[in-house]
Amino acid sequence: MSLFKSAPKSLCILRLSAIGDVCNTIAVVQSIQSQWPDTKITWITGKIEAQLLKAVPDIEVVVFNKNEGHRAYTKLWAQLGDRRFDALLHMQYAIRASIATLGIKADYKLGFDKVRSQDFQTLFTNHKVPSPKTMHVLDGLRAFAHEIGVQDTSAFWKLRYSSDDLAWAQEQLYPNKRNLVVVPAASKAYKNWTVSGYAQLVKHAVNSGWNVILAGSSAQVEIDLAEELLSAVSVNVLNLVGKSSLLQMLALLDRADLVIAPDTGPTHMANAMNTPVIGLYAHHNPKRTGPYNYLSYVVSAYEEAIKAETNVPIEKLDWRTRVKDENAMSRIKAEQVITMFDNVVEDFKLR
Repeated sequence: MSLFKSAPKSLCILRLSAIGDVCNTIAVVQSIQSQWPDTKITWITGKIEAQLLKAVPDIEVVVFNKNEGHRAYTKLWAQLGDRRFDALLHMQYAIRASIATLGIKADYKLGFDKVRSQDFQTLFTNHKVPSPKTMHVLDGLRAFAHEIGVQDTSAFWKLRYSSDDLAWAQEQLYPNKRNLVVVPAASKAYKNWTVSGYAQLVKHAVNSGWNVILAGSSAQVEIDLAEELLSAVSVNVLNLVGKSSLLQMLALLDRADLVIAPDTGPTHMANAMNTPVIGLYAHHNPKRTGPYNYLSYVVSAYEEAIKAETNVPIEKLDWRTRVKDENAMSRIKAEQVITMFDNVVEDFKLR
């Protein structure tokens, strides 16, 4: 039975991080907006993630800066004051997010049920959202919208960026070639594929007539990997790692023909912009964390790596089991990614 038979006046979304999970949450928020356009939505999120939420129309964004320690909570609660929401959608089970709920006033505080909850989240909520049978993170989040009464929770995204962001992106792209954006690195180095693998892929793409662009944040691990990759290839590649804002990156991913990246935020940003993306996975099950609309194009070593590490059939493992081997991504072979690249070119008629 739905919590609301008619549009609530106000909802609070609590999803602090990370970029990929925020992208998934955006789809849920926009399904709510589609049914209830007059409902005021306040989203509490992290400092970096707030930059991406500028692309979401008609929401109020409240920044929670975790780097401020306990002051982040007092500042958040002071900013909210005596406001009371019809419902809080507590969509992140990390304990720091749960602590934030203590100063958020709402008639209903929705959280994950025992299947998906962790870090004692159930203690901070008064209404548990039944978990769907499918394991994907986005499906678990979509269940929140269904629970409050949204009829159509289909995943879709309508993100916007400025004309300046678009102009910047177009300056980086070749108008007469197909453009491949490679995001080589995630924020955690163990999620990154090998320099040798990327180098073979880039050479194949360039030899196939594509323009190749490297993109990523200003994190040192990303800058270093891009420099290593550039040193390993003799073909012309544009390196934009650390040289774009988040919304410039969004525009670039939107206008690209194809994106290749590991388990990182831009993978989900590309998915949100309906740009074909090849995700490279080994540590997390891509059926749970992969790019939602492009799961069939993931190149994954997860099943191989988890079997080698646990010697337990995958169907008997907890659905969140992570591969701990920091070299697991090296199980992905260049030939696999190149074959997938060719498949995407064929399937999406990118010749």
